Amino acid sequence: MTPLILGLAGRALTDAERGFFREVDPAGFILFKRNVSDRAQMKALTDELRSLAGRADLPILIDQEGGRVARMQPPEWPAFPAGKVFDALYDTAPMSAIEAARVNAQALALMLREVGVNVDCLPLLDVRQPGAHDIIGDRALGTEPLRVAALGRAVLDGLKAGGAVGVVKHMPGHGRSMSDSHVELPVVDASAEELETDLAPFTTLNWAPMAMTAHVVYTAWDQDQCASLSAKVIAETIRGRIGYDNLLMSDDLGMHALKGSFTDRAAGVIAAGCDIALHCSGEMDEMQACAKGVTAISPRARERLDAAMATIEGGANDASFADLIGKRDALLALEG
Repeated sequence: MTPLILGLAGRALTDAERGFFREVDPAGFILFKRNVSDRAQMKALTDELRSLAGRADLPILIDQEGGRVARMQPPEWPAFPAGKVFDALYDTAPMSAIEAARVNAQALALMLREVGVNVDCLPLLDVRQPGAHDIIGDRALGTEPLRVAALGRAVLDGLKAGGAVGVVKHMPGHGRSMSDSHVELPVVDASAEELETDLAPFTTLNWAPMAMTAHVVYTAWDQDQCASLSAKVIAETIRGRIGYDNLLMSDDLGMHALKGSFTDRAAGVIAAGCDIALHCSGEMDEMQACAKGVTAISPRARERLDAAMATIEGGANDASFADLIGKRDALLALEG
């Protein structure tokens, strides 16, 4: 197995993808809107990916946050709310907001599990800062670390109850970035003291089974490298200050915050201390280049991956999707 999570080009595997994936044996896969059309198609695709890998617990990821970040969309699947909705309810009814976030996430997981997806790249633990770029914006769970942590925990608990693993992101915090890392490299000049606010939710939830790094430079910690490529940030801040010792994946290697060849990008994030490099585009030449930059997954990374996927066992229950959505909507109506 190689320490890669890879995307796919379309809604069905090509012969070239089958051959490449057999050879490379990536740790998992990630799906996007281009890969989904309906329930039958998605289930067939995820079944084939598991058969190809020979692993029933193969991680198949998706970014299904709700709001503007949703790969599975109406009319085939219902729309889900963005993080700001739960933040707003928390202002007047904190416990109702926490329960609404939990049942919403449980319903999300049930929807994903139906089509063979078992990892959701959620929750965001980025603490939103005034005046920051809108790349986080309404996706965030709030501007107060304790609130973000409380709602984030509810999301993790709900996902587990529905049979999915959650991925906290974007460690160690994307909430004060003034630019979009999809487009350019954000540089955050906040002091180490100021950055304690950003770290707080991640520290509180440092037991989360999976986490994703931020392609952001924090000059207080490393003036040259973004967190995903910084051995110093990963060792001293993520593994050290936050105390995170579970599976750590990079954000997408295809984002324009990163420069250089894809071989160097993949090698760089692994050398810096990420357990897994994430590449999302499904472009074959880029994936081949990423594969050249890595060797077999390390024993410690494999342990972390197996432990993360094992959290699903015993977590899922048979709650009704309709009942969960009804309970969520009734709770959210309190905000009005």
